[in-house]
Amino acid sequence: MRSNLRLGALAILLAASAVQAQTPAPAVRTEKNISLALANQIAAEAVAACAANGYNVAATVVDRAGTVRAVQRADNAGPHTLASSERKAWTSASAKGATQAMMEGAQKNPGAANLVYLPGFLLLGGGVPVKSGSEVIGAVGVGGAPGGHLDDQCANAAIEKVKGQLG
Repeated sequence: MRSNLRLGALAILLAASAVQAQTPAPAVRTEKNISLALANQIAAEAVAACAANGYNVAATVVDRAGTVRAVQRADNAGPHTLASSERKAWTSASAKGATQAMMEGAQKNPGAANLVYLPGFLLLGGGVPVKSGSEVIGAVGVGGAPGGHLDDQCANAAIEKVKGQLG
């Protein structure tokens, strides 16, 4: 009798699994995204972090789709810093990774070297994804310090300042 009950329960579980596997994914998805307030705060923190080290930079924050949400440019930052910060942020959001690591990977891997030919990609340090848990909700790009590794430090410092808000 017990054996029949176990087999019956197993059959019900298998049938439920088959129905669940055939259920299509929902047509509407729910995604986290960066808010304007948080984007402004990250941009300000990145510019401040670089200013504390004597670097005049621009910082751009994009949402998960790579659309610009906030931009700040230090008083003495060059005009080119706007474009570089935006491209770094877009590249980071698009690839869901840090541009410093992508640049280093492209330098070491001949197959990845072709990434520099993707329209809009900028493989220089300073683009860092903004994550809520493991989900990329945006990215910050910093341009203008004397070296991408320094831009990268400012971007990471900004994210560190707001990490309590990232949930």
